Amino acid sequence: REGLADRSRMREPANTDSELGRQRFMNIEIWSIEGNRQSLDGGAMFGNVPRALWSRWIEPDEQNRIPLACRALLAKLEDGRQILFETGIGAFFEPKYRERYGVLESGHVLLESLEAAGTSHEAIDGVVLSHLHFDHAGGLLSPWSADSPAKLLFPKARFIVGRDAWERAVQPHPRDRASFIPELPKLLSESGRLEIVDGDSSSWLGQSVRFEFSQGHTPGLMLSEIGGDGGVAFCADLIPGTPWVHLPVTMGYDRFPERLIDEKRRFLTDKLERGVRLFFTHDPAVARARPLRDARGRFSVEDPRARVSALRLDS
Repeated sequence: REGLADRSRMREPANTDSELGRQRFMNIEIWSIEGNRQSLDGGAMFGNVPRALWSRWIEPDEQNRIPLACRALLAKLEDGRQILFETGIGAFFEPKYRERYGVLESGHVLLESLEAAGTSHEAIDGVVLSHLHFDHAGGLLSPWSADSPAKLLFPKARFIVGRDAWERAVQPHPRDRASFIPELPKLLSESGRLEIVDGDSSSWLGQSVRFEFSQGHTPGLMLSEIGGDGGVAFCADLIPGTPWVHLPVTMGYDRFPERLIDEKRRFLTDKLERGVRLFFTHDPAVARARPLRDARGRFSVEDPRARVSALRLDS
């Protein structure tokens, strides 16, 4: 909608001078939860970065595609609630579309990964969605079947999404219409468990999860910070993986690349100053890392970890 993005511009780092901004939330544990993997065109994923450069970061296959994770984050809050941040691409595509979009596995890997972490989709209390592109929300749906339509999984979970991202999914622009699952908004609405967020927190989740919003990739991309100072930030498509930490690197899928670069600078500066770790959904090799900035102001990462298992955020 005209002017929709301007209502939720990415805020300056929230509450950094207040008691809340300095607060830390103890006894939160997180896990990285692997979902179905994808192979997408490297040129599209790296925008105006030449192949000679990006191919050093992630090696392409013979079709110029690079491997990508579709990784979720599981957090067990202080009160015991289990919150899943995104669900990956899932297995809802019929075979011809699974091949077109480079989805590597036919089974629903996210469900297997939840079980390996000692839980299940039936036990999840809440699912936080940065936006509703299919590679971030497709895991909400049951695997494809020729005999029945897709069904919504996570039977007791509250589904939390930002208002602008929701409205974009309900009325997509022709540029990214193919990135949405047409039946998903109706399924979420009819669940009776949808919460649309307007501000920097959810009354149901409480202050241990804070939100900020970005417009460079898609309207109202909702970025979750878990645990306050010293916690972890789910970077979603603002920073899909470690190569994109470098400020000039953006995706061809980003609607406003220059705006996204400015948002990344503010985001990374804030997380670095407050000791907040970064969690990556699409990096094929790194689930989380710490932001780093050199003497010339260039951002990178240190202490990369391929997996996270029962990490206490106060450690």
